[in-house]
Amino acid sequence: MTNFPYTLQDDTLPRLGLIVLQVDETIEQDFRRLFAPDRVRLHISRIPSGSELTPETIATMQATLPVSAGLLPSGLDVVGYACTSGTTLIGAKRVHELVTEAAKSLCVTDPLTAALAQCRALGLARIGIVSPYIASVADPIRAAFEARGIAVPATLSFGEEVEARVARIAPASIADAARKLARDTALEGIFLSCTNLRTLDILTPLSQELGLPVLSSNQCLAWHMASRCELTLPTGPSDPDNARYTSS
Repeated sequence: MTNFPYTLQDDTLPRLGLIVLQVDETIEQDFRRLFAPDRVRLHISRIPSGSELTPETIATMQATLPVSAGLLPSGLDVVGYACTSGTTLIGAKRVHELVTEAAKSLCVTDPLTAALAQCRALGLARIGIVSPYIASVADPIRAAFEARGIAVPATLSFGEEVEARVARIAPASIADAARKLARDTALEGIFLSCTNLRTLDILTPLSQELGLPVLSSNQCLAWHMASRCELTLPTGPSDPDNARYTSS
């Protein structure tokens, strides 16, 4: 056999990594809509997770997170751990330590850190939260925002544990929950919590209808990851078919 000569060519596009729950059916599709494939290299790893999201199943992810992070290519510009409640219960600092060590990434983020950052960027000090989960999973998210100085006077939850059902909660039901929060309580914004909720297509219509920012776990995480590798960003929740994240 004769070895044929070749040259190496560096890929200069931003390189993003995403650690997705085994049972999540939504965020990977959202990210592939938000990030133009000719502008960003998106790499996905999955992490084992129970069919039901409870504090106990979330705790097991702390042990398997380094393995999942280690399956990503090394030296990525930014890695996102795609679980809002998981970050809340494990702790953002610990998540970042585990992922950074295993993935050798320059930057690590998560939906909770991203949502807090976007609330600060938008000047939101009083929000409502819509969550799909039971109280033991949803309540710590509210507490995490309040611990960072963001008041959460009202929340709504669908009380669901089974992840396969979370992915199938109708966007119309999520929108109705947001409308009820806005109708019943004076708010500056609304956060739709959970990477498995199908929220991407309702963010802009809801923001326009309610006259206030409506954010989601997936949109916030995409925004934060993009900002960490100097991508041009939409100014806020927008139609993903018309305003994708592209290189500056």
